[in-house]
Amino acid sequence: MKKMTTLLLAVMPFVGSAQEAASSAIYTHQVGAYEIVVLPENQGQGNPSILIDATPEMLAQAIPDGTYPNAVNAFLVKTPAGNVLFDTGFGRNLTRNLAAAGVKPEDIGTLVITHAHGDHIGGMLTADGQRAFPRARLILSDTEKTYWVDTQKQEAATRAFNAYKENVQLVTPGKIEEPAGGDGIFYLAAPGHTPGHIVCLLRSKGEQLLIWGDLAHAMAIQMPFPQVSVRYDTDPVLAAKSRQEILKFVAEHHIPIAGMHVAFPGMGKIENNGKGGYRFIPFSARR
Repeated sequence: MKKMTTLLLAVMPFVGSAQEAASSAIYTHQVGAYEIVVLPENQGQGNPSILIDATPEMLAQAIPDGTYPNAVNAFLVKTPAGNVLFDTGFGRNLTRNLAAAGVKPEDIGTLVITHAHGDHIGGMLTADGQRAFPRARLILSDTEKTYWVDTQKQEAATRAFNAYKENVQLVTPGKIEEPAGGDGIFYLAAPGHTPGHIVCLLRSKGEQLLIWGDLAHAMAIQMPFPQVSVRYDTDPVLAAKSRQEILKFVAEHHIPIAGMHVAFPGMGKIENNGKGGYRFIPFSARR
């Protein structure tokens, strides 16, 4: 089936800069019977000070102006079985963006959390501590729950997960390889950014897309130099290993990706650059 992309304007009109405009837009991409919708919360410029082990030569080659585009995104996937929301960002624009996609919070049947950092779970609760998605089951990796909640390492994560505790499904993610079986959503391990960080492979009617959470924060430098990690990684060495394995996997299998910190439209293709690294080709944001 031929892929199609469509740009839908959010409820509020575009104002200000192009980055602000992108934060107020909804972009969709078809994968078989699944419609993937990027829900952008913020578009901005990243600071190379967060990078670990990036040499001056790498920086000069990859980001000669000293900065790079970044973003905060969530993703909605409309499937024949119901609506699945992947992460919730900080939650500032989430309800508005969902409304622009024709979805209310009570229409979300499944909420998948790639990991429990604040910019991925901030929209899970209302100000009163109640579920923002009253009918959703919450899916996260067993390792991630153990790390954040069972040890009470992060109060915000504990509050958020406890609000859904009667409807939580813990998963043990598989290895980064071609999963067996037919269509569906497959949860794969990508530890390092956090111990239980997962990526999610969507497969429908012979087409695929990998939602990779926080596998990369600075695409401009972490694609040509995937060995470079960031200060937010709990285990920078393991994060780089996961990134290199997954980049190799998606490039070899020609699987497009979607990322929570990939600048608008948040999705695109990965290719081997022939120099030991990769290049990212974003999908065209048609208006």
